[in-house]
Amino acid sequence: MEEQLLFSFILLPKEKSMRKLSMDELNRISKEDFEKAEKLPIIIVLDNIRSLSNVGAFFRTADAFRIGELFLCGITACPPHREIHKTALGADETVKWRYFSTTEAACQRLKEDGYQVFAVEQVDGSVALQDFRFEPHSAYIFGNEVEGVSETALPYCNGAIELPQEGTKHSINVSVCAGIVMWKLFEKLFLESK
Repeated sequence: MEEQLLFSFILLPKEKSMRKLSMDELNRISKEDFEKAEKLPIIIVLDNIRSLSNVGAFFRTADAFRIGELFLCGITACPPHREIHKTALGADETVKWRYFSTTEAACQRLKEDGYQVFAVEQVDGSVALQDFRFEPHSAYIFGNEVEGVSETALPYCNGAIELPQEGTKHSINVSVCAGIVMWKLFEKLFLESK
């Protein structure tokens, strides 16, 4: 039996129209205010991300959702870099980051600092994103575009999150996946706490 997806749309009355908001109307904070603003006590770990565009997207999304810090590991490129900046659109100048030569070294630091560490990966015992209980003072590892989270990083993890999918591919782009997870972190740890 074939399942049908149902979509509902909000239709605006004919007299209403949409208008894009100007930059001023968006009320975004300055770099200086962002630096002082409270961040989510979350660290996002980039485990050997090879695409500079993906790295830039991580920075931009981390800025949008006030993620505490990015850990860039292994072959993951670091700012300043023109290709990262092109996608990050300046977020590479606002989001705090650190480089580690290996993901294992980053995980060791996280454990020493008392963080719970979670892989975002398809593994035995992973928890579906919608069922995962997000907690502050936690870190999330996103793996290489081809290999995923490294086997050597998995022993440091307290658990794993998996994004349910219904298509033909076994995974989605890592920066898209990160955007979904970071939004969920922001929703659970920031929006719902207001």
